[in-house]
Amino acid sequence: MKSFSESYKAAGVDVTAGYESVRLMKEHVARTNTPGCISGIGGFGGLFMPDLTGMKEPVLVSGTDGVGTKLKLAMLMNKHDTIGIDAVAMCVNDIICCGAKPLFFLDYIAIGKVVPEKVAAIVKGVADGCVMAGCALVGGETAEHPGMMAEDEYDIAGYSTGIVDKSKILDPSTVKPGDAIVGIASSGVHSNGFSLVRKVFNVNEQNLKTFYPELGTSLGEALLAPTRIYVKPVLDVISKINVKSISHITGGGFYENIPRALPDGVAAKISKNSYEVPAIFKLLQQTGNISEHDMYNTFNMGIGMMLVVDKADAAKAVEILKANGENAFIIGETVASDEGVIIE
Repeated sequence: MKSFSESYKAAGVDVTAGYESVRLMKEHVARTNTPGCISGIGGFGGLFMPDLTGMKEPVLVSGTDGVGTKLKLAMLMNKHDTIGIDAVAMCVNDIICCGAKPLFFLDYIAIGKVVPEKVAAIVKGVADGCVMAGCALVGGETAEHPGMMAEDEYDIAGYSTGIVDKSKILDPSTVKPGDAIVGIASSGVHSNGFSLVRKVFNVNEQNLKTFYPELGTSLGEALLAPTRIYVKPVLDVISKINVKSISHITGGGFYENIPRALPDGVAAKISKNSYEVPAIFKLLQQTGNISEHDMYNTFNMGIGMMLVVDKADAAKAVEILKANGENAFIIGETVASDEGVIIE
């Protein structure tokens, strides 16, 4: 007998819709399979066998995060096939800050009403992100929450585990004054600060369709651009030169995230003129009348990730990143100071 509950359906949960969602997402999940996968989705746990060849002291590195209120834009635009990339990016970009390679990913989707095609579109984005990061989507959960969420609302969070040899864990204590700071361009606002974004633009279904010449696209398309995944380019840099520390520029912008990759007594001196701040941030600042300090304390301002390297290695780091398709710049240097971040 097939699984079906008339009583549960009357309470708002249709288990058959969940089964259909799983059927539709399987083709997307299959694209993420890597050599370590030894189980498919549908079991009670995702099985993964890591390749420990050449590792003397393997260390697991884990990260978890969500997408935040950027989801409101996906709902208003009825576009759900890229938001999963954000969920993956927010986890794996953190993991590589330790020098680790992401191995696998799991997602959790809470939704007011399961619409199989909608859930499959969300998971497609997750799978796309996993392919970009080179990690396997080994499992997940879709939970229908009638009465707790509106039917068309959902939330997504993710979890990832990576691995690094203990001797190769990046050590911010090795950073010294006079090191170079290499910035990698972001794809836009990424997945942080959207409560402020939505307030500034008074976001609604109609104004998200507004075309802005300076953006070259509609406001909604510019804001919904998925978070860039830096895994493969950054791991390539790490394999070729000595990277001392890495900072993922997420919530809290420059002022909160950069100091996390620096030792006490060392600050980052950033040159604003070292790269072009993308138009979306200029539009945000002008429309919302936001101070420059608050912009750099909330948003990534066009730099999604920063690497601290010896000054002699800076040009090589930029070259490697560009060869991997990234826009990268030498945006500053470290100095002896307790200020944390100095922007001038």
